[in-house]
Amino acid sequence: MLRPAISPLDMKVAEFDYHLPPELIAQRPKEKRDESRLLILDRKSKKFHETVFYKITDYLNPGDVLIFNDTRVIPARIYPTFPNGKRGEVLLLRRKELNLWEVLTRPAKRFKPGVRVRIEDCEMEITERKESGVRHLRFLNISDREAIEKYGKIALPPYIKEELKDPERYQTIFAKKDGGVASPTASLHFTPELINRIRKKGVEIGFITLHPSLGTFRPIKTETVEEHKMYDEDFEIDVITAEMINRAKKEKRRIIACGTTVVRALEGIAMNSQVRPYSGSTDIFIYPGYKFKIVDCLITNFHLPKSTLLLLLCAFADKELIFSAYRYAIEKRFFFYSFGDAMFIV
Repeated sequence: MLRPAISPLDMKVAEFDYHLPPELIAQRPKEKRDESRLLILDRKSKKFHETVFYKITDYLNPGDVLIFNDTRVIPARIYPTFPNGKRGEVLLLRRKELNLWEVLTRPAKRFKPGVRVRIEDCEMEITERKESGVRHLRFLNISDREAIEKYGKIALPPYIKEELKDPERYQTIFAKKDGGVASPTASLHFTPELINRIRKKGVEIGFITLHPSLGTFRPIKTETVEEHKMYDEDFEIDVITAEMINRAKKEKRRIIACGTTVVRALEGIAMNSQVRPYSGSTDIFIYPGYKFKIVDCLITNFHLPKSTLLLLLCAFADKELIFSAYRYAIEKRFFFYSFGDAMFIV
């Protein structure tokens, strides 16, 4: 568990609120991934302007290092029944060991330790309840992998009301390692053709794995920012990616993170502007006051009000600049959240 220190500033969560018209919440992905709108935000000049996502190559330089998250979203939502026949809901969060998972449940009160539920031939038991409300669930008579494959459904965010016709559109083209509950949505804009053009420009591409879970999407419920505690999320950085990043940092080349999950993985393991190969978890919470050690530029979508992801953006760029960009995006009718448009902060 990695916890880089951030000095307390006693900030109020309410300072990071904004109003988004509901019709600007994207309900479906673009027909073509790379035709989303893209807002270029320059931290130095404090200016921003609009383009189309596939033109992001115009803002990349030979020698840049672009890091993606190769997590693959699992069908993490299952609907077991209680012995009395009533149905419940389980959201798988994080695998603790073979057949044992940390989960969220609904209705929470019914899922007490010792309670058994089932879906057809699959029986499960709640073995523990943690203070955070997270429970431990054990698959009893068939493997967790088989149960997830057989009964699981992709857990789209609650603000997406339309059914997704093609579940693969919630996966990135890099999706490789099973474990994510949510998609690293900044990467949804990339196509194989765009990646080829980026490589031809002389940009190095690397991958980390961070499985987005409760730490990514749990709302902040505290009054002050510093009171919020992040939930652990599993991540991995291999030798090849670590060496690629460290070499670029020594040569003063830009490290570009695609998505907040990549930022949290790289900054979570940072030490003296270097990273090391790592496999474990992080609960790093990045908010204004944090000093970035690795990431120089950030590709990201537009995030929910008062969310940890929005706070991360406000730490990476000036808060007033981010909110000015958000006001512009709302005025110009950009689409927000998972299937929405994107921003490149340089």
